[in-house]
Amino acid sequence: MKLLLTSGGVTNAGIHTALVELLGKPISECRALCVPTAQWGHPMCGPASVRGFVAAEPRWRHFSGLGWQSLGVLELTALPSVGARRWVPWVEEADVLLVDGGDATYLCHWMRESGLADLLPSLPDLVWVGVSAGSMVLTPRIGSYFVEWAGAPDDRALGVVDFSIFPHLGAFPTNTPADAERWAADIGGLAYAIDEQTAITVVDGKVEVVSEGEWTKYP
Repeated sequence: MKLLLTSGGVTNAGIHTALVELLGKPISECRALCVPTAQWGHPMCGPASVRGFVAAEPRWRHFSGLGWQSLGVLELTALPSVGARRWVPWVEEADVLLVDGGDATYLCHWMRESGLADLLPSLPDLVWVGVSAGSMVLTPRIGSYFVEWAGAPDDRALGVVDFSIFPHLGAFPTNTPADAERWAADIGGLAYAIDEQTAITVVDGKVEVVSEGEWTKYP
């Protein structure tokens, strides 16, 4: 699996170029599946924001609205009830998963419950594009600072990568550089704070930061 981990999507030319390189072909030739699941776990999200994401409304022009050949929806909470024989081929046939933000611990729970977390290592050519929680879910920990789901046992995530992510640097009053420093001190391991103009690519274990904005690496 190839990773493009973002805070706000494909927001500039550098990130766009990185995405096309990961895909190996134009976006207009790629089949995408939208994963809205994380939204259900966050109090600021709901039916309207999920609709906007999957319908590629203007707010999502940097993500689901990039001009994909096709857009489908992969709702992880439904997968256990339909069975792997149905949904695994959907993922295998996709070029990219567009994994939206929300609560990363809720998303982590349903990635495990659905079986998607176990399937992903067998798909080396699949591209994962995360926004916010959709990126954070692949890290070892998200930090208690970002846990919004009441059912979360702790702040642990999947640990696919060996670093944590503080998203939306400078985008909100609670996401200042000082907030990021306190968060990083709590995480205690390798971490990045990234703004909306920054992404992290991971291919075969190689990590690269693509940015036209601000970012910080900790420690």
